[in-house]
Amino acid sequence: MTSRLHSIALPDAIVTPAPDGSEVHELARDERASMAIFRLPGHGVSRAVRHRSVSDYWFVYSGDGEIWRRLGDDEQNTPLRPGVSLIIPSGTAFQFRAGALDLEIVATTVPGWDTIDADGEVEFVAGPWQPG
Repeated sequence: MTSRLHSIALPDAIVTPAPDGSEVHELARDERASMAIFRLPGHGVSRAVRHRSVSDYWFVYSGDGEIWRRLGDDEQNTPLRPGVSLIIPSGTAFQFRAGALDLEIVATTVPGWDTIDADGEVEFVAGPWQPG
């Protein structure tokens, strides 16, 4: 059984690709929440996605860019720069892109990835920008 007193140093974080194309540095996770750093290279554009059951809480700590979000009739673009935080509620379509510098975001996902069907969680949607 894994200890609930989990800790990890960033250089030891497991790195995996996210379905949206960003790079995920997994920091901590349990059934209640997951925390990771998402990294998108300079001038990169993610794929537009919608999470079926989880909400994300973002804090931009490095780089710059922009995020598009749509939930029902509410749609907005938000500039991303260090110090900006935002919420991506469950069911929100979103896509983000980096400016000239790598974009790095600390994100907490609720509930944690350990409690959901990760393979069925992400739905690809049409977004405003061409991924790449």
